[in-house]
Amino acid sequence: MTLPIYQVDAFTTNVFKGNPAAVIPLEKWLDDSILQNIAAENNLSETAFFVKEGDYYHIRWMTPVNEVPLCGHATLASAFVIFNFIDKDTNKIKFNSKSGELYVERDGDMMSLNFPSNKPHLIQINEAIKKCFDRKPLEVLENGFYVLIIFDSEDYIKNIQPNFELIKLIHSHAVIISSKGKEVDFVSRMFAPNEGINEDPVTGSSHTVLVPYWAEKLGKKNFRALQISKRTGELFCEDLGSRVKISGRAVLYSTGNLFLSL
Repeated sequence: MTLPIYQVDAFTTNVFKGNPAAVIPLEKWLDDSILQNIAAENNLSETAFFVKEGDYYHIRWMTPVNEVPLCGHATLASAFVIFNFIDKDTNKIKFNSKSGELYVERDGDMMSLNFPSNKPHLIQINEAIKKCFDRKPLEVLENGFYVLIIFDSEDYIKNIQPNFELIKLIHSHAVIISSKGKEVDFVSRMFAPNEGINEDPVTGSSHTVLVPYWAEKLGKKNFRALQISKRTGELFCEDLGSRVKISGRAVLYSTGNLFLSL
């Protein structure tokens, strides 16, 4: 069996920046074990798989170790592939996923994700957080897949060298750290060692938590954000109430084929 594969750098206009995702269009679903082995072989933060079903695409995302319920950068990368290689005449895509209906619209080279909002709630600072960071957070919040830890300094966010074994103890899935930005509205980084991703370069789904948080704190609806990992990514976000809009660009890194003996 031969399958097409695309690798796209999301939330950037430059190759080797943003977040790389593998995108594999399928005619029909393969066994989960095969999908997981492909994702492990790719060894990227996420590999996206999708199947066309009527007027929408059914999309799934896998890290090197398991399936996740939502992934922004790999959805942006999948939309890039559809817009540029599969359905060049469309400017709007509907995806169906484990997180419900997701939409992507294209305006020139800018693509906008429309995702459910995941407003976090305050929780106590636990011992794992105290051991992991040498500065007391301003706040700690949680929403399902993420713990969000707020600090008072962009420089602190940028320079943290986390102990990933301690990060694992903070939350079973993923940890976001964030602060106000110097030249943008807010900055962040995201760690998910329990999901096989020590640090994710640019995380669309984390902004479903960050946007409602910063909308309340800053009293505004529109944001320019940076995820200040080594690769760095730029996101333009809007709080839509029950939904969030997360916009960015993407660039193609490679195309090819997978050869599977099944």
